[in-house]
Amino acid sequence: MATTSPSNYGRINPENETNLQLLESMPSEVNRYRQRMLVKMPGQSGAAGDNQHRHSIFRDQHFSSEKASESLASGHSLNWGANISPLLNLPPELIDCILSHLSATDLPAVAATCRKLHRQAISDIHWLRCIQHNVPGLTLTNLAPCNSFWELYTAHDPIWFLPKYKIWFCDRDLTGKLIVVRFDPRRGCIEGYQLLAVSNRNTFQQWPTDSQVIIHGFEPEVKLHLDKPVLQFDVQDRQETGDFPARPGVNRFASEKPMARGNRSDPMFSNFLLTRPLDPEQADEKLAADYPYDHVWPPPTIPARHHVSCARSGQAAIDLSPYDRPRSRREVSDQTFRIRQWMQMPGTPPPPSLVGGQPGSFAGLVQVLNNSINNVNNAVPAAGAMGVHIGEEVTTYSTLDPVLYTPTATKPWRGIWVGDYSGHGCEFLLINQPDDPDVTDAELGLVRDADETEEAWEKRKGEAHMYRGRLEAIKLTGDPNVPRGEYTFVADDLGPGGFVGVATDPPFEGTRVVKSKGHVAATGFVQDKYIESQLLLIGPNRLAQYWVGFGHISFFERVQIDDFLVP
Repeated sequence: MATTSPSNYGRINPENETNLQLLESMPSEVNRYRQRMLVKMPGQSGAAGDNQHRHSIFRDQHFSSEKASESLASGHSLNWGANISPLLNLPPELIDCILSHLSATDLPAVAATCRKLHRQAISDIHWLRCIQHNVPGLTLTNLAPCNSFWELYTAHDPIWFLPKYKIWFCDRDLTGKLIVVRFDPRRGCIEGYQLLAVSNRNTFQQWPTDSQVIIHGFEPEVKLHLDKPVLQFDVQDRQETGDFPARPGVNRFASEKPMARGNRSDPMFSNFLLTRPLDPEQADEKLAADYPYDHVWPPPTIPARHHVSCARSGQAAIDLSPYDRPRSRREVSDQTFRIRQWMQMPGTPPPPSLVGGQPGSFAGLVQVLNNSINNVNNAVPAAGAMGVHIGEEVTTYSTLDPVLYTPTATKPWRGIWVGDYSGHGCEFLLINQPDDPDVTDAELGLVRDADETEEAWEKRKGEAHMYRGRLEAIKLTGDPNVPRGEYTFVADDLGPGGFVGVATDPPFEGTRVVKSKGHVAATGFVQDKYIESQLLLIGPNRLAQYWVGFGHISFFERVQIDDFLVP
């Protein structure tokens, strides 16, 4: 029972510490500041934003101290203990444990509350975790060329989503492009390179089952085009050109980020743009249209969490609507981005600390931009706005949800693949196996035979659950006939409904064959249609497509993307 002494204390005896629990708690000022910070943090980033919040808090704390002094001078007592958060009394190990559950946007909010939490919130153990979460395939051990992992993280904020999702494909022309974005821990840079493939075998042989069918040999070599990065962000770029501009009144998320490209004699220039996703209802309405789907990327064949408007042929960045650019961190899409590139006429002023670009065909006309770009939505003028731009174009990139290309026991063909397209060369595909409703063994008609061994029973059950549902092969890169983002072939049912038989002749003996339909079109993707074909399920890493009308069989092989993540 709590002890009190009315003669000495009006109510509860503070000398007995057990009485403290009887005191009603008041709202913590620290918690109030933290809640305020958590609301604002999605629209803030980097040291500048953090310092502004920190200074604001310090001003509030100074004001409270002045009020406290006035109260003491007037004889009023203050219970200082009620203003101290119990969190600060915890051992540092427990505070670190709590902070380990916070995201990279929440940690700066905590760091801005007080000096003690600031020291722990910017500790390397937390920011190493944040960076490691965004660099799959790597185990970080050093932080060169930065002095801390906090510094390294802020140097590349808010674009850590690029190496996190690693695979990016674009809408450029009909062929598109597939790039792999990775983090190089040796230089502390984020870089993206185009993924290329070439077949080292151009042999042909007749199919013993039908002498009129030719089998095309296929041994692809897949590699990155390391001589020409598509995008590159170095730590020193931030020191030379600054991060996304953060001047007062400027929307840093709508601004363009110049990209350094290594070869300073290259007349090509490029800027990086963050994107704002369309409302789902608006995206669905646009995607319901015929090709090119009202210029929305990615196309409806590829399941995606975000869709954005993509540039029409020859469209420049200044033609993008203000609604296509994010106005805050909350509106930034981590599933898409844009690159604006152009050629600078010799003799015109080059952008400061900006070089390089991606060569290729251009659909844009000559555009003279005299400090007129990026005026929408308070964006700062992009680097290189002065002078004559030739062939300016905007390319939109999107990523893939890892679920789409991660194989499972019942969906073993999910993944990124490379296929043989004869005169068009090698093309990259997404093989998607949509989820099916769960079924029981009884619903599949599976009954164990009396004399069936456990091993044989498990194998038969596994195959029954594996050979079912739909398989879609979608082009990530395309050709002048069937472009990127379109189906190349589809098997509606891998199970009994599509079963053709089991091949008995080499080189496919023992291979399950199912019905499929191949997608063909004339140049320019006109008069497209689906034709009869058959899909040969050779194994989890190799497929073959029998184009019945064409009389040839082509191969497809799985691409191990993780093999390209370590520099």
